[in-house]
Amino acid sequence: MPVKIRLARRGRKKAAMYDIVVADSRSPRDGRFIEKLGTYNPLTNPASINFNEDKALDWVLKGAQPTDTVKAMLSYTGVMFRKHLQIGVLKGAITQEQADTRYQEWKAAKEAKITGKKERLSTEKSAKQQAALEAEARVNAARAEALRARAAEAEAANAPAAEGDATEGAEAPAADATEEQA
Repeated sequence: MPVKIRLARRGRKKAAMYDIVVADSRSPRDGRFIEKLGTYNPLTNPASINFNEDKALDWVLKGAQPTDTVKAMLSYTGVMFRKHLQIGVLKGAITQEQADTRYQEWKAAKEAKITGKKERLSTEKSAKQQAALEAEARVNAARAEALRARAAEAEAANAPAAEGDATEGAEAPAADATEEQA
């Protein structure tokens, strides 16, 4: 029975999540599987890969063939490196302690790299938000200045007309008074 480690899709349209499963290669993509190893969510940045690395290593050592995508995930998380080290231990090239220390060093470096990427993404996101807020503040200030200029123009245009109305109003009662006297 040819066994594959592959992805099984789930989730709604345009919001896919995947299960990492061990399945017979003849079964359908989302069909029957032997064992579920974990999940993969490509929508997060960086993508979330959660699975049992020991079980995956066990299946790879037994001969299960990962698909290209799953092989990339296994390499990213260090399962393929552990397989490489384990084969070295079985051949007698290195001891189990040396293999464990090499794997722990690699894992620490990988975790530091991932953490650095997450921090860089968060600082870039906050910088973009700050730039957007500053741009919005500049636009609002320009709009407020334009409104003040328009209000000043309207006030200046109404001022001569108001002065003319004021002089006409003062003359009108005097004219009315002269008419009443006559």
